[in-house]
Amino acid sequence: MIKLKKWIYLAIILFVLYYVFIANIMVTLGVIASIYVAFKLYKVYAKQKLKKISSSKELFSKSEFGLFIALVAKVAKADGRVDELEAQLIGNMFDDISAIFPNREKTRAILKEIFNEEKERSDDTKEIAQALNKLLGRSILKRRQYVGFLIQLASVGNGITADEDRVLRDIVAELNITPSEYSAMHSKFENMLKNKQQSMSVQDAYKILGVNENDDLNSIKKTYRKLVRQYHPDIVKSQNKDEEYLEQATAKTQEINQAYEIIKEEKK
Repeated sequence: MIKLKKWIYLAIILFVLYYVFIANIMVTLGVIASIYVAFKLYKVYAKQKLKKISSSKELFSKSEFGLFIALVAKVAKADGRVDELEAQLIGNMFDDISAIFPNREKTRAILKEIFNEEKERSDDTKEIAQALNKLLGRSILKRRQYVGFLIQLASVGNGITADEDRVLRDIVAELNITPSEYSAMHSKFENMLKNKQQSMSVQDAYKILGVNENDDLNSIKKTYRKLVRQYHPDIVKSQNKDEEYLEQATAKTQEINQAYEIIKEEKK
């Protein structure tokens, strides 16, 4: 009887050890393998989806990025012209978005075509914002990120004009962002840029761009564009980051632009 109990105890101990050290490991490995396979399948699905979207301008214009670029065009042209820094930031945005698609060059060409078409129209802004709002579902964060980018684009240079503000208000209303939320975001950007736009000497401007006083303007312009490309807010990367990322990138871009404008004026 005692011997039988010992065997029973031993069997229980062996069963527990098996469960703890072997069964659990097998279950864990099974779960890891399932997650890995699911991840691979999702990547294939996502790649195929991106390939399908970028197969034509019609499909792309109805996608999230296509609708957003259309709204970028409305804001950029609201004051009647697209200035140098706006054009640089928009070009960088085309590069950031097209980089995640299989055919980068074709996608960039589609983005540019959408932008050029939509910047000449002002009658479909609300309709486009409504379509984007529908695609975003319940994501408040994405709405705020997209609006933040539009405010940032309008803010660079000489700040948001009355025409740009009007277009922005039409857009945010359709994205279910309240006027008070928009005003708070607007004020935050405005105050941040004012703090950065303190008196900058010519010497400071050269240091910020990392160029010499003897460099010609064409060389300085190349450096300026390179720095804007390096520090500009990335619409794709920002989706995994908080609002502070956009604020810091905007402030740095504004500082680079201010330095370039001072040097341009000094070299006249």
